[in-house]
Amino acid sequence: MAAEQSITHPTVAAPDTTGVYVEGLRAGLAGAVTIAVWFFVLDAIRGRPLYTPTVLGLALFRHGAGLDNPGAITPNFDMVMTFTWVHLLVFLLIGIAASRLIGLVERNPNLGFGVVIFATFFEFGFLLACMVFAEPVLHVLAWSEVLIGNLLAAAAIAIVFWRRHPRLVILP
Repeated sequence: MAAEQSITHPTVAAPDTTGVYVEGLRAGLAGAVTIAVWFFVLDAIRGRPLYTPTVLGLALFRHGAGLDNPGAITPNFDMVMTFTWVHLLVFLLIGIAASRLIGLVERNPNLGFGVVIFATFFEFGFLLACMVFAEPVLHVLAWSEVLIGNLLAAAAIAIVFWRRHPRLVILP
């Protein structure tokens, strides 16, 4: 009977694992909302609310059709909603991945600097990929606004993690 008590069930998630996913979802949501609000404010100031998600939706779902004439682009609610769901999903996945990496750093602080370098590489790799593969989008949207939006989102994600892990140690 004693051997039966030590049997574990792999289908039941450990509380730590669930916490990692919840933390990642919160962080991803914070990043997605931050960048969405950033572009909504910029679009509202210019008198074209929802312009940016429409442009990004056209680039993603219609292969850039219509981006050659930016003045003729009118916000499309269906395009905005479709792009917003994809945007949210990507940020949730990024948040979960970041949360898992922070879990690794908590167990081994020597990995911390590598995670910081990876995050920096990921951020600027994303910008480089935009410049190479989504050049028409950068003719419509300023790359500096995209960079600032991504940095704001990264800061929001970092704040979520910092609040949960205030004593996280990163060693080189």
